[in-house]
Parts: sequence; C-alpha cells; structure tokens
Amino acid sequence: MTSLNGSLAKTLRFAYSLIKSLTLTSISKMGFDMKSHNYSFELKNDVGELETLCQHLNQFGEMAGLSEACIHDMNICLDEMFTNVVSYGFDDALEHIISFTINLENHELTLTIEDDGIPFNPLEKKEPETPPDLIDVRIGGLGIHIVRKRMDELSYKRECNKNKFTMKKFI
Repeated sequence: MTSLNGSLAKTLRFAYSLIKSLTLTSISKMGFDMKSHNYSFELKNDVGELETLCQHLNQFGEMAGLSEACIHDMNICLDEMFTNVVSYGFDDALEHIISFTINLENHELTLTIEDDGIPFNPLEKKEPETPPDLIDVRIGGLGIHIVRKRMDELSYKRECNKNKFTMKKFI
C-alpha cells in the first residue's frame, strides 16, 4: 500500500508540473508579459491561517521566480503584519477577512495587506529602543521594526473604513 501511495504521489507531482509548464507556455505564447505577476488571496482573522499565508507566499515566489531570500523576507514581513492585525486589529470576536495582494513588476515587489479593523497606522509607531545587551531585549514589539528593516518603502492609508498597508521591495 505504501509503494502505491508513493507512486500515486509521484504521478500527481509529475502531472502538476506538466500542467504548470503547459499553462506557462500557453500564457507566454499568448503574449502576456511574464515579467509582471499579480496574486491576491484572502484569509480569516485567525492565527491558524499563518500556514496558509506561508503556502500562498511560497506559491507566488515560485511562480514569479523569486530568490529564497526574497521569499523569506516576504514571509517574515507579511507574517508579522498579519499577526498584528489578528492580535490587535479588531475590537470584537467576529470573523473578519484580511485581503492580500502581491505584485511583481519591473523588479519591484509590492505587498499589500488590507483589513476592516480599527484604524491603525503602523508607521506612526516609534522605533523601539534596543538595549546594549541582547539578553535584555524583551519579547514582542519588534515586528514593525523588522518590516522597516527588510522592506524598501512602506505606506499606510485608511480608506473606505479599511486599513491598507503597502510594503515595497526592489529586487
């Protein structure tokens, strides 16, 4: 039974890679610009969605041909921002949808996270003070600082009762 499952898994992986290859070839032949990639998805405001977030980011990174380092930065930053939104962004216990848009065009990676939570501009949060000895660093409170260090441009706006936080990285 195990070898049957192994054979089935190999066959499914091959079929997936073949379909993916044929799809990319077809798109390329239709004249689409393969230098531009757009990807959108939505998650519920539940920390249990972090694994799904990671899967989406890895899928986009693979599709767009991003380096491991770039995919890693994308994962760290969106993980931090998503966790902040889920942990602090809502003043009720209702289910909310958090939207993500990723765009890669002309070596500019743009990541946008949008939610209907309470208004919060992470750019107004002051830089944390870092103690001289790492042993004295407290856990938490460094997420936005990490995002600032890993991304090249950050912007925030509140429109239509939604927070829209955009991060850009030039690759």
